[in-house]
Amino acid sequence: AGMLADACGLGLSAGQILLNRGIDTPNEAGAFLDATLRGLSSPEPMVDRGAASERIGRAIRARERIVVFGDYDVDGTTSALILSEVIEALGGEARTLIADRFRGGYGLSEQALNRCLAESPGLLITCDCGSSDHERIASANAKGVDVVVVDHHLVPKETLPALAFLNPHRAECGFAYKGLCSAGLAFSLGAALRSEMGATLDLRRWLDLVAVGTIADLAPLTGDNRRLVRAGLKSLGAQSARPALAALRQAAKIPQASQLTARDVAFRFSPRLNAPGRLGSADLTRRFLMAKSPKEAWALLEEIEAQNDERKALTNCAAEEAEAQALEVYGDTPSSGLVVASEGWHRGVVGIVAARLVDAFGVPAAVIALDGTHGHGSVRTDGAVDVHDALGRCASELGAWGGHRAAAGFSLDQGALDSFRASFSDATRVAGAAGPPPIDVDVALGGAFRVPSVEDLSLIHI
Repeated sequence: AGMLADACGLGLSAGQILLNRGIDTPNEAGAFLDATLRGLSSPEPMVDRGAASERIGRAIRARERIVVFGDYDVDGTTSALILSEVIEALGGEARTLIADRFRGGYGLSEQALNRCLAESPGLLITCDCGSSDHERIASANAKGVDVVVVDHHLVPKETLPALAFLNPHRAECGFAYKGLCSAGLAFSLGAALRSEMGATLDLRRWLDLVAVGTIADLAPLTGDNRRLVRAGLKSLGAQSARPALAALRQAAKIPQASQLTARDVAFRFSPRLNAPGRLGSADLTRRFLMAKSPKEAWALLEEIEAQNDERKALTNCAAEEAEAQALEVYGDTPSSGLVVASEGWHRGVVGIVAARLVDAFGVPAAVIALDGTHGHGSVRTDGAVDVHDALGRCASELGAWGGHRAAAGFSLDQGALDSFRASFSDATRVAGAAGPPPIDVDVALGGAFRVPSVEDLSLIHI
C-alpha cells in the first residue's frame, strides 16, 4: 500500500483503498484516478453502431418521423431523451414515448408497440428495452417500420430481427467495456450520429443525463462509466445545468457551491425521478427533464414530489408487512430465497421492498403484488446468487420474466405461487444460514492508517 501510495502521491489509507479495489499498479491507479473522457474505450468494435447511425442519419435527411421509445425507469427515460434531443439538434423529427407500468408494462409490449405505430414512424428506436422483444420487433418490420435497439439487458440466444442491435452483452460485440447502461450507449450512438451527419454538435451537454441514468441504474462506476459520470456530475453542478436538474438540486438542499456526488444523485435525485414510473406516470419524468424554464421545472417537480411522498408511504407499509410475512414463513435465518406475496401491495414498489428484504435476511427475495388471479413480482439479490439465472430455472411457473444478474422482474398466475416458492427456494439455496450481508470496509483506520485527506477522497470517490 505504501509503495502504491507514494507512486500516486496519495496517503497510505488511500493506497490501501485502491488495493482493496483490485488496483495494484501505478499504471492502473493512474487510469483510475485520472478518469477523464479522453480515456474512453474505442467505440469502433461496438456491433451495429455504424449501421444504427447510418439508418438514423438517413431518416434525418429524409425527414422521416422517428419514434424513440424508452422504458419507464430513469435509465430508459434518460437514454430516450438523449437520442431524441440529439436527433432534433441534427435536424430530425423525433417523438419520445415512455413505457407505462400499468398499460403494457416493461419493455416493448404489444400495447407499447401499438402506441409507437400510432405515430406513423418510419423508424423506431427502443432504449433500455428490446433485447427480448422478438415478436413485437418482427411485427413492426411487417408493417414497414425499421427498428434499432439500444439496450444493455441480457441477450437471449434467438437472433433479434432488428435492423441494428446495440448491446455490449452480445457475444459478437467487441466493445471493451461491458458495463455501460442504456444512457451511456445512447451517448455513444449520439457521437456516431454526429459523425454520420458531419456535424459539429457538442455532445457534452447531454453528459448530465448520462450521469443520472448510469447512477440511477446502479451500473458499476468503473471504467467508461466512471469517466462519463465524473464529467456528468461536473455538468450537473454548472450554472448552465438543465432547469429540471437545477430544481432537483435545490429541492434536495444541496448548496450550489458543493460538488455533486454520485451519492447525491443515487439517494436524492433517483428516488424522485423514479417515483412517477413506479406509480404509472413515467411520462411526467420525461416532461420534467425536458422543461425549458425554471418555472416549468418547478411546477412539474411539485407533482413529482407528491408522487414520491405517495411512493414512500406505499413502500413503508408493504415493507413492514413483507418482513413480517417472511419471518412467519422462513424464520430469521433462511438459507434460500424468500417469496412473499399480497393483494394489498402496489406493484410499483415491490422492487424496493425486495431490496429491503435482502438487506434484512441476506438472501435473494421475490416480492409479488397480487391482483385477482395474477401477480407481478420483482427479485433482488445481494450478488451471491444470479437471480436472472434463478428465474430461468423457474420459468415453467412464470409468465413473462427478465432482467439482470442482480435484479429481475416476472409475472405469474396466483395458482402457481406455491410451486414457484418451492422452485425459487431450490434455485437460490445457499450453504448454511446466510444472515444479513457483511459490511464492506475499505480500510480500518488506526495506527499508520489515518483519515484520508479530502483531496485523496475526491480522487477516489465520485
